[in-house]
Amino acid sequence: MSHSVKHEKPNFEFEIMVRQQQMWPVAGIDEVGRGALAGSVVVAAIILDPNNIPPGINDSKKIPQKKREYLYEKIINSAIVSIASAGNRYIDQHNIHKATLDTMYRAINNLKIAPRSVLIDGRSIPENLPCQAFAIIKGDSSSLSIAAASIVAKVTRDRLMKMAHKKYPDYGFDSHVGYPTIKHRQAIKEKGPSRIHRMSFRPLKDLFS
Repeated sequence: MSHSVKHEKPNFEFEIMVRQQQMWPVAGIDEVGRGALAGSVVVAAIILDPNNIPPGINDSKKIPQKKREYLYEKIINSAIVSIASAGNRYIDQHNIHKATLDTMYRAINNLKIAPRSVLIDGRSIPENLPCQAFAIIKGDSSSLSIAAASIVAKVTRDRLMKMAHKKYPDYGFDSHVGYPTIKHRQAIKEKGPSRIHRMSFRPLKDLFS
């Protein structure tokens, strides 16, 4: 089931709706890294405590880095959190769409409390989930649970890419975290791919296949 909504800031309306339909607890799901040329795709699944929601949660893309880091700690310490990832080799083997859905499935199933429903950012829902699922277009701007998941996934992936920068310093992973900036594309052309680049993605596929 897919929904499209417009809100200035995320709220708890979807969560309240599913609670009224006896589909509680509800988890918010979001991914980060789908469009990157290198590194993993990371998914977070979050069950917020409705009585202890950290103030300031928003779509991770709309929050400065320092505030994301602060909110990450608040969310980790107040919510039920599961994080899963799929590396570049899995992405190349299966394609990014399947890798993302598979990672969502694992993140949901690894929650220490099983949700009765999940709110997923975007249009696609993993198959064979053990609960009701709702796909919400731009969900990270409308659902607090999804927005919280976007923060946790973003901070987690950024940290992974900064670690990767120490191993592969020629690509600038500490600044663009694997996304296709001009600097990143130029480094790929000059240095060739690293071991964490996605060889099934353009321009890597065009340059090195």
